[in-house]
Amino acid sequence: MSRKSRQVYVFNKTRETFLAFRVKVADSLIGRLVGLLGRRSLQPDSGVWIVPANAIHTIGMLFSFDLVLIDKDFKVVGLRELVRPFRITWPQRHAESVLELPAHTIFRSRTQIGDQLLIERYEARKTPQAGESVPVEALPQAAAAGGDAHSRGPAVPIAPQSSGAELRRSGLTAGKMH
Repeated sequence: MSRKSRQVYVFNKTRETFLAFRVKVADSLIGRLVGLLGRRSLQPDSGVWIVPANAIHTIGMLFSFDLVLIDKDFKVVGLRELVRPFRITWPQRHAESVLELPAHTIFRSRTQIGDQLLIERYEARKTPQAGESVPVEALPQAAAAGGDAHSRGPAVPIAPQSSGAELRRSGLTAGKMH
């Protein structure tokens, strides 16, 4: 059975910077094993969030990338810049998951150990089609106040979905995803 790939965004609350907007969640056995294998590069503002994990390998990889290790409360507990192919990282104590991000992401976002991250799933609001009626209470505030009813509203964070078992095993729960 094919499962739709879930994506999240990663925001550094401490530095008020984004690390990535399109991070694929790898929380299944296959997803964690594959990670970035088979890719030639990472697109800017993308990445892979491996849950649970406290170390990774780059055997078979074709490019360097940055690695952010985070604990169960989404606090940064380890950083590895420009992790090269055919390496194995040492397990990081207290790390519950890892973010594999494009090279230089740590530098650009000014992320440091101890920073608090926000990792959430998002979906854009549905834009009404021409001729489709929408109740006033469903319109964004600007449209209800007389703005364009067909303008696109902002992206709205929603609660992440997970298989549950993997997150419970790693100590992450839906209540801690905020």
